[in-house]
Amino acid sequence: MLRTVRVLFAALVALSLGAGAATAQTAGTIAIGYTGPLSGGAALYGQDVQRGIQMAIDEINADGGVTVGGKKQQLRLVSLDDQYRPNEAQNNAKRLAQQEHAPVVFCPHSGGILAIENFNAKEDPKFVLAAYTSDPAILKQNDTMMVMLPPSFDEYFKPYAQTEMKRFGKKLGLLTTTTAYGNAWVKGFSEAWKAAGGTVLSNNGVDYNTTTDFSTAVSKTLSEKPDVLLIGGPSQPTGLVIKAARDQGFTGGFALLDQAKFDQIQQVIPLSRLDGAIGVLPFTESTGPGIKPFLDAYSKKYGNARPAVSEEGVNYLAMHVFANAITLANSTDPAAIMAKMHQAAQSLPGKYQPLGVHGISKSGHLIIDAFAAVVDRSKYSTVALAFTE
Repeated sequence: MLRTVRVLFAALVALSLGAGAATAQTAGTIAIGYTGPLSGGAALYGQDVQRGIQMAIDEINADGGVTVGGKKQQLRLVSLDDQYRPNEAQNNAKRLAQQEHAPVVFCPHSGGILAIENFNAKEDPKFVLAAYTSDPAILKQNDTMMVMLPPSFDEYFKPYAQTEMKRFGKKLGLLTTTTAYGNAWVKGFSEAWKAAGGTVLSNNGVDYNTTTDFSTAVSKTLSEKPDVLLIGGPSQPTGLVIKAARDQGFTGGFALLDQAKFDQIQQVIPLSRLDGAIGVLPFTESTGPGIKPFLDAYSKKYGNARPAVSEEGVNYLAMHVFANAITLANSTDPAAIMAKMHQAAQSLPGKYQPLGVHGISKSGHLIIDAFAAVVDRSKYSTVALAFTE
């Protein structure tokens, strides 16, 4: 019964959030799949990703669609809720490929992506997995049908550790989300912190997707007198963690997992209380050639109640690259699309690049510009990151 309810709910979400009632057999349309958290604690994160994809699809369709077999076809987004659960993401991806014949399926969490990688390049029908996660583990699966979208989070470790340790001290407290992504961040960053001469304290991570009151976990973490806290998960819960820490008297630094975005955290706690924190450069500070057209179009489409962050921007960029690859391949065959991805990224018009894109690496990683930022007296100081793969 529970499984039936979940399937029905996922179908309703797909209809209500842009998938439409059409089936994969609708003439002249191509389904683009999306499985992500559209309910629960990470719902806003999942909806941000979805917004970016949908915004690109609307632009592509307004420009005439993509070319397949010499004919123009429209794209349509089919969205299913997985509530951040890997097994649900895997089931949704299979459904999108089998029932909707989607040549591309987006997923925005490493647990789901790793589960999908178990079959997407091995079973029929095959599809290209658009992987929105910074977890480098997904690049180690020898998946020839996967494109990793954001920068790998291990690029942040060294500059984060050096910056925070120099200003605040060597004792690191751990209070991140306990997802597969969060655990991978803790492992990698702890190693980098120790290598820089620091000490790592107890891991007091909690599930950011279900926890609403972080005061107990924060109090437990602060009892060890850390100088810096490694925190993060979806942006809004991360803001609540920072607020709880500041309210309990913590004056040290914060190193933020790259899923957490300053832009959205500021909706929970003002920038003045984030002094010394290091995280991903706010998306609106991007220097990509298409950042202004993107922000103008986003504001017109979605308003300004929730600012655009890289969840929207990177997935918007990626969807345009995929559409370009479909047209270059003149096909919806996933292997043909993958073969054109590097060319599609390099030839993408600047107006579709809110972040600069330079191609696809041999392992399937989208090469885009990436920056970190440190909050200093309510202003951002930029830290450039190098693509190291």
